[in-house]
Amino acid sequence: MAQTLRDKLDGRFQALKTERARGWESNWRDLADYIEPRTGRWCLSDANDGQRRDQKIINASATYAARALEAGMMSGITSPSRKWFNLATPDPDLMEYGPVKVWLHQVSMAMNELFARSNLYNVLPTIYGENGIFGTACMAAMPDQQDLVRFYPFTVGSYYIANSARLQVDTVYREFRMTARQMAQQFGKEALSQTVRGMLDSKADTWIDVCHAIEPNDDRMVGQVDNKNMPFRSVYFEKNGDRDKVLRQSGFRDFPAMAPRWKLNGEDVYGTGPGAIAIGDTKALQLMERRKAEMVEKGVRPPMIAPESLRNQKASIVPGDITYVNVQQGMQGFVPALTVDPGWLTGIRGEIQAAEDKINTAFFVDLFLMVSQMDSVRTATEIAVRKEEKMLMLGPVLERLNDELLDPLIDRTFGLMLEQSAPRWAGLLPGRPALPPPPKELAGMDLRVEYTSILAQAQKALGVSSIERTVGFAGNLAGMNPEVLDKLDMDQTLDEYAAMIGVPPTMLRSDDQIAQIRQQRAEAQAQQAQAEQLSQSIQGAKLLSETDVSSPNALTAIAGGAI
Repeated sequence: MAQTLRDKLDGRFQALKTERARGWESNWRDLADYIEPRTGRWCLSDANDGQRRDQKIINASATYAARALEAGMMSGITSPSRKWFNLATPDPDLMEYGPVKVWLHQVSMAMNELFARSNLYNVLPTIYGENGIFGTACMAAMPDQQDLVRFYPFTVGSYYIANSARLQVDTVYREFRMTARQMAQQFGKEALSQTVRGMLDSKADTWIDVCHAIEPNDDRMVGQVDNKNMPFRSVYFEKNGDRDKVLRQSGFRDFPAMAPRWKLNGEDVYGTGPGAIAIGDTKALQLMERRKAEMVEKGVRPPMIAPESLRNQKASIVPGDITYVNVQQGMQGFVPALTVDPGWLTGIRGEIQAAEDKINTAFFVDLFLMVSQMDSVRTATEIAVRKEEKMLMLGPVLERLNDELLDPLIDRTFGLMLEQSAPRWAGLLPGRPALPPPPKELAGMDLRVEYTSILAQAQKALGVSSIERTVGFAGNLAGMNPEVLDKLDMDQTLDEYAAMIGVPPTMLRSDDQIAQIRQQRAEAQAQQAQAEQLSQSIQGAKLLSETDVSSPNALTAIAGGAI
């Protein structure tokens, strides 16, 4: 019997599940238990389960640190309050062409508006948080009828990924739950199994186990353009449904999922993040908090010893109570069995603070909150320099996030906007296109993304400082020898400086516009010079015409010819 598509998917799903179970899941459970208990889906029954999961946390410093990293990455990389990327071309000369600059600016603004209208800025904090804690995060950008694109985060434990030969994620399997009513809305009643169909009338809110596979479509027929022959296939199926049936089979031209890894070792599929560094100190912190609580309690309510005569009598050590006893010689009443040394409490508090500091360092809290935590007043220059140095520590992480999250995110969104716009440019479909028609100069050319976020600019800060120092040094030299300024290309300097600090490209005029302005200025100056020369000639002629040539006169007097 030929193997069905469902059998192929089940086989690979089990293989990916077995591979992930080799140590990754146990580590992730530890990270979730001690840092972010509400994160993760370790079994399908976790869906909509509101039970407490924070029983292992006494000191929540790691949770606060993880949330500081999440917020810092969000505001520093993809802040919704400021533009964090620009589009450009690989050809620098083409970037100076006015229509190209305007079109690229319009496209980037359209994409920013689309991101703001969609749920992207609700999803990204979750991605940054899970990436920092577990070292891996995952989300998908799916077509949407209302917003054009919709983003779906996949929490840790609910998905399985695999790499291509280039060590890029090209496969995502995930298992989740949907109600019978939701399944009928998304897939249609006819696609459901007989069992689920029977639940729609009386048990419509019953949870059903569903699997979703996104992977390269190795069985596709090249040249076919239907959904089942796309480069990537997407298949939904009931986990316990009919063996020869799937809920939906479709495809994508490009991989719709993004799975950023914080740090990757060799050919590993899953990454490691700051959470793996901080987990030891986090566990130790909980133990020290327990010991500190025991020490405090022993100091406030120490274990007591009492004479044997009080064994069966009513006795109390509650403040204000009285215990009546027959006075006996040498009787001392209640006596503490031990006395807690307060010095130990100071010592353990110091150890707790040290562990908290190491956790904050692991999650880069000292980076994001550095200025506010400075213990002495410093100059603005010193603060700026220290900030740049701190942010450069995130350089490798930012490069991987660009490669595995932001670049695919922008490429995927641009592709969906292009698919929506192309038939509307041609007049085949009604409605407004999401993108303006591109100039003919960009035909067949790949675009390049330039990131202008706070953290991206910090990576370029050293280049900005070098430009400022070079220009300042050239200005000092010009005081002694003005010809040294001939060495400095002011136009190129300004272009490089603006690009490094993330100035919108439309703020600077293109080279052809500058050439036109300078030509007009030169022509105006030439005309003005001609006018001034003509005016001087006219004034000279007028002076000569009014000169008295009778004898004696001024001319003869000057010439020494007076008679």
